Amino acid sequence: MVSPTSRSIKLLKDDGWLPAVVERWNPHARIRQDLFGFADILAIQPGKEPLLVQVTSTGWASRIKKIVALPLAATALSAGFRIEVHGWRKLKSNKNRMTPIIVPILLADMEAQCHFAQSEQ
Repeated sequence: MVSPTSRSIKLLKDDGWLPAVVERWNPHARIRQDLFGFADILAIQPGKEPLLVQVTSTGWASRIKKIVALPLAATALSAGFRIEVHGWRKLKSNKNRMTPIIVPILLADMEAQCHFAQSEQ
């Protein structure tokens, strides 16, 4: 079985990116740890901003919500990185084929979240 991360690596390579897996296994805590708390892949391409990718096959909305709430994600965007969530799902028409839903995370998303949180107080 091909992992969602492998699928995103192939997708990025096919689009001219040089991707690297930046998620790592922490044997002491027995958990996977993402770069900056959200990135599974870091990809670079000449002439483009570096790209941080969170990859998932379930729970896309919760991943997006988590990233938008992370100060490190806002810092990465302010520093010139792009952030995307790659959500992989099976097509209804062809159950054997996976397709990505790619959701960009923008600094405006984080500013909107910040204003929403302040208005709730």
